[in-house]
Amino acid sequence: MKLISYVMGAILFCVLSSAAYGQSASSATLIKLPGPKYDGAVSIERALKERRSVRIYKDAPLSLSDVSQILWAAQGITEPSRGLRTAPSARAQYFLAIYLFAENVTGLKQGMYRYAPAGHALEAVADSEMKGKLYQAAGQGPIQKAPAALVITGAKDRARNENWMYLEAGHAAQNVFLEGVSLGIGTVAMAGFDADAAGKAIGLPAGEKVLYIMPIGKK
Repeated sequence: MKLISYVMGAILFCVLSSAAYGQSASSATLIKLPGPKYDGAVSIERALKERRSVRIYKDAPLSLSDVSQILWAAQGITEPSRGLRTAPSARAQYFLAIYLFAENVTGLKQGMYRYAPAGHALEAVADSEMKGKLYQAAGQGPIQKAPAALVITGAKDRARNENWMYLEAGHAAQNVFLEGVSLGIGTVAMAGFDADAAGKAIGLPAGEKVLYIMPIGKK
């Protein structure tokens, strides 16, 4: 019964999220991502040692495989039978959504995408040059120069205790940092931005709050 309740809740959340953007779940444009790799050339100890905040990126595109691995590290499903993910969540409620703002990603049009952990896919949200809008709202230089950026949001309308979504966001962001080391990808957690202004600029649903902005690019 617990599994059935979890699955039904996850389906309802996806439907409500799509409706918030004026889309139905059936009409949403889904882009299947390459499957994630579970073994890399860099140990977790080495990744911890080499992790640094990186604000300057090569003028080179990211691949769809790069994006796939980063998104999986942030919120990928690791136990399908229970829907458990790479980052822990209070009571396994999963308050986060991960958005990709693609500007220079091989095989992917510029635009804003929402990561769908179930199915490991991207849902197209907006096909305009959304990363520029994110940069204008946040005013952080690394966003402008990176080939892509991640925005981690929290479902403030579902979290009885908002601290839970902040804790979960920290776990997911650290996963992105560590996975980046193994891929030669750098990132930095932006600070000093107005979360409400950023959310409004990118058209977030009212129930979501921007928690992290992380530009990503080759080091």
